[in-house]
Amino acid sequence: MKKGLMSLAAIVVLSGSVTGCINGNLNTASLGAGMDAFKAVTLSESDAKALAARATQQMDQTNKVLSASSKHSKRLTRLVKKFRNEDGLALNFKVYGSNEMNAFAMANGTVRVYQGLMNKLTDDELRFVIGHEIGHVKLGHSLKAMRTAYATSALRKGAASQGGDVARLSGSQLGALGEKLVNAQFSQSQETDSDTYAVKFMKKYGFNPRAGLSVMEKFQKMDGGKSSMLSSHPASGAREKHIARLL
Repeated sequence: MKKGLMSLAAIVVLSGSVTGCINGNLNTASLGAGMDAFKAVTLSESDAKALAARATQQMDQTNKVLSASSKHSKRLTRLVKKFRNEDGLALNFKVYGSNEMNAFAMANGTVRVYQGLMNKLTDDELRFVIGHEIGHVKLGHSLKAMRTAYATSALRKGAASQGGDVARLSGSQLGALGEKLVNAQFSQSQETDSDTYAVKFMKKYGFNPRAGLSVMEKFQKMDGGKSSMLSSHPASGAREKHIARLL
């Protein structure tokens, strides 16, 4: 996953290189990719939310979603009851029954927490992680990641002579897009800004913001940084120091 948006020109040029030319002219697949790339760069917030909703629906179908009566779902419901709506963003929470160490939020207010992460963190540590993920949404990072993910999928669609309409994405494309978003690699400044958001988030709702420090300490000890949560959200010493300064 690229950390920044490609320029429109770069995407169109890359689209041409992937789809090829016929007698020196771009073929229809290449032109389709170029138009799709333009759509990716100009993807509106409302489009991003609609696309996130469809990607979430696909991911919920392909992942094991724990029932509301499960102990993990009950715990999640209890620990998020103060912030079902965050600064105008309606949130919807579910637990994935996977031992993966992961959590993510999407532009439409989707928040998914993996059972594996819940098993390792305290309530306030989980709230900090959720606040951090919400921060990526509220600060516009998720929209940028959506545009980048959509742009890269446009290249594949262009090669297959498919259109660039959001509504025409297939289930497999939505699943691939969702996977890209879950594993999106944010820049160092974006991670720092989301950590700042999470600290303010914790203080706002009366939770212990020092949980952010213990989260970083735990992450640095887990799996040597190999789990998906750690690879997409590196827990560096610099982030821990930043949180400490905020406190």
